[in-house]
Amino acid sequence: MTSRIRLGTRRSALAQAQSGHVALALEKVSGRAVELVPITSEGDTNRASLSEIGGVGIFATSLRESLLRGECDLLVHSLKDLPTDVPAALTIAATPRRADARDVIVTRDGTPMHELAPGSRIGTGSPRRIAQARIRAPRVTAVDIRGNVDSRLERVRSGDLDAVVLAAAGLSRLDGDPLHGLFAEPMGLAEWPTAPGQGALAVETTADASPELMEALAALDDLDTRIAVTAERAVLAGLDAGCQAPMAAHATVEGDNLRVRAVVYAPHEEWRIGIDVTEALNGGYIRQNGSSNGADAADGADPISAAREMGFAVARRLLERGAADLLPRERS
Repeated sequence: MTSRIRLGTRRSALAQAQSGHVALALEKVSGRAVELVPITSEGDTNRASLSEIGGVGIFATSLRESLLRGECDLLVHSLKDLPTDVPAALTIAATPRRADARDVIVTRDGTPMHELAPGSRIGTGSPRRIAQARIRAPRVTAVDIRGNVDSRLERVRSGDLDAVVLAAAGLSRLDGDPLHGLFAEPMGLAEWPTAPGQGALAVETTADASPELMEALAALDDLDTRIAVTAERAVLAGLDAGCQAPMAAHATVEGDNLRVRAVVYAPHEEWRIGIDVTEALNGGYIRQNGSSNGADAADGADPISAAREMGFAVARRLLERGAADLLPRERS
């Protein structure tokens, strides 16, 4: 096949940058040219707070409709923005190796977040980040913001905000130096876990895509990343909460084991419910807080199924500890 592959992407600079990385990799493995097809999503035109409009699918729905209409051959999403329910007609054909999953706090002078002066204004529209900021620096004021990376950074540069919270992966994927003299403080994942799928991309196509395209996309898939994000998204799905819920989940493959850390935050108070679990992907035992529980072990049929079941088990434990009282229900 020599025809171009059409890759649908949101119009933002960050979306096109990360789609461009996938396009280059796909050209190498397929031997075909890849053309970016910009698509406008609701999330790009609706300026309301994500917490108000729900956030579920607002960055993905228009892209998926274009894919199903045949206007493009595949899509690239930020996985953290993708609903956990994938339509039957579509499939996530690849999850390339994940970039830095951490958040960063960007300031003008490099002041650590916990040392920001009382009343400092920190910009973020994420309920999860707002809750984490309340715990890390109780005296700061969270300001709900929307907009692309450049506009958010400019509000810090101009003095309108004292800090903003951004994904480290987004900054790393933009060309040049988007900080331009600003300072970024990386937040450790142990004390500041991030959204399920953060730092990872999802390459989505139709379930009946050509074998040639599916084979090329399979070459872009990173198994450790797919295992980790499968577990993270299963936690989110098991909690029946949307992408804007005040929760975090981060998983890592450590040898033959999968470690999942998940936290649900109280939306207006400085407390949280968390769990930290390690399970052998080959069907071994779960180690939680130094104890084992063979009844919760995955059956080891395959690592993806094991990761999914582990994520659901983590969600059940969080719900048993009272997480349901802290979470909004997912809206379609």
